[in-house]
Amino acid sequence: MTRLRTAAAAVLALSLAGLLAPAPAVAVERPRQHPRSAPDQRLTPAERQVNAFFAQYREDVLNGDLDGARQVREQYLTADLNARLDQWAAENDADPVFRAQNVPTGWSVTQGDSGAGHTTVLLTEQWDDGSTVPVDYRLRLPDLTIDDLENAPA
Repeated sequence: MTRLRTAAAAVLALSLAGLLAPAPAVAVERPRQHPRSAPDQRLTPAERQVNAFFAQYREDVLNGDLDGARQVREQYLTADLNARLDQWAAENDADPVFRAQNVPTGWSVTQGDSGAGHTTVLLTEQWDDGSTVPVDYRLRLPDLTIDDLENAPA
């Protein structure tokens, strides 16, 4: 009987120790996607690329992380397009991707035409006043790098 009590006490002590011990930290990576954007699994590769760019860029701007937003632009856009966007921003005192001083509340993406080594994706920005602004993104087909935006500065 003493052995049984000792064994039961040991099992109980080990169980409690396991419950009281701190759990190991687990890193969870969440996709950076706005809830109002289209579901990622239903998108074409070009739509996913534009959606990912816009979601990450928007999140960094909303968080006031301008260095992060710049890095996102450098990751997804060509150097030439970045230079044109910088010039546009300086001349217009507005965000060159959103073409505004505020941030869209939502967006959607739709695959456009492809040809001559490029494809287009229509990104429709949705604003808090209910208005929408369509922006055509042009991507190079080999690597899906964004190399132009509709109405991007020449």
